[in-house]
Amino acid sequence: MSLDSWTDSDRSMMARALALAESGLYTTDPNPRVGCVIARDGAIVGESFHARAGQLHAEPGALAAAGEKARGATAYVTLEPCNHHGRTPPCTEALIAAGVARVVYGARDPNPRVSGAGEERLRRAGIDVSGGLLAGASRELNCGFMKRMEQGLPWVRVKLAMSLDGRTALANGESRWITADTARKDAQRYRARSSAIVTGIGTVLGDDPAMNVRIPESDRQPWRIVLDSQLRTPPSSRIIEREGQVLVFGTQDDPARRAALEARSALVEILPPVDGRIALKDVLARLARLEMNEVWVEAGPKLAGAFVREGLFDELVVYVAPSLIGGDAMPLVQLPGIEKLDDRTRLRFTDIRQVGDDLRLTLRPV
Repeated sequence: MSLDSWTDSDRSMMARALALAESGLYTTDPNPRVGCVIARDGAIVGESFHARAGQLHAEPGALAAAGEKARGATAYVTLEPCNHHGRTPPCTEALIAAGVARVVYGARDPNPRVSGAGEERLRRAGIDVSGGLLAGASRELNCGFMKRMEQGLPWVRVKLAMSLDGRTALANGESRWITADTARKDAQRYRARSSAIVTGIGTVLGDDPAMNVRIPESDRQPWRIVLDSQLRTPPSSRIIEREGQVLVFGTQDDPARRAALEARSALVEILPPVDGRIALKDVLARLARLEMNEVWVEAGPKLAGAFVREGLFDELVVYVAPSLIGGDAMPLVQLPGIEKLDDRTRLRFTDIRQVGDDLRLTLRPV
C-alpha cells in the first residue's frame, strides 16, 4: 500500500501498537518486541503485546481481549504475523479463527520461517492484508532481531564515558566516576534491553565489575561475556559471582583455569586466534547463533577501539561529563594513527540529549 493510502486512523492505531510493543523492551529476548491493536469503527476493542518468550504473542492476546468484537475488525500488528509452530501456535491461525477482516502490519519479519509466509497465509484465507505502515519504527525497535536474522550478527552498541576533553580515566587507571549517577542509571537501561554485556579481561582485572542489571524495570539478567585469551578471569570475580549466565571466550586453553571457571557455572569457549587475538567477528557470530539480538560493549579503550577499528559496531553511546581531566589521562578509544583525514572513522549523530548533569551522544557509522 502506498504511503498516501494510510488513513490517520491507521497511523494512530499502529502508533499505539508500537507503544505497546515497547512495553516488552526488557523482556522479550530473544523474540522480537511486538504490539497488536484490534480496532473497529475507529475504536480500539482489544490490545496486547508480547511480554516474554514462550508466552502469548501480541495477536492472540489482543484477540482474547477483543472477544467477539474481533470478527470483522482490523488487526494492527507491528510485525508480520508468524505462520509457524514454535513455542506457541501460529498467529495467522488465531487471526483467521477470530474472523478479522483486515490485517495491517508494520515491518516484514526477516525470519526465514515467517518472511512473506504470514502475509500469504492470511491472503489465502480471504483477509485483506497490507504491510509497511511505520515499518521503520518497528525495525528500529527490533534492530537486533532484524540484524541477527538478516546478517547473522547481533546489533552492537559500544558504551563510552568521557570527560569534556575526551578522557576516560586518569593515567593511574582511576575512572570512578567520570559521569554522574543519572547517566549511570541511564546506561543500566541499555544493559537491561541487551542480550549480552561484553567486556575484556583488562576491565575484569582492573575494576572487578559486576556487569549486571540493577534497575527495578527489569527482572532479567543479560549474559555477561568476557574476552579473555588466556582464561585469566578469577573465579571469585564479581562478574562470575552475580546472578545470570557468564561466557568466557579464550584462545589458549588451560584445563585448570577452565575447570575453575566451570566449577563456578561459567561457560568457556576456545576460539581460533587471529593475529594472536580473539577474533571479534567470530565472537559476535557465536553470540548470534546463541540467539542474542543486542550486545552492549563496556570495555576499556583498547577493546572498544578494536570494535571501532574493525567496523563491528552499529552505535556508539557516549556519555560526556562537564569536566576536564588533562592530557596525561587515558583516551576514549585506542585507534591506529592515520595520515589523511579521508581515512577517519565517519559517524553521524542520531540523538543528543542531556542526562542529568551529563550529555548522552548517540552516533552511528556513516
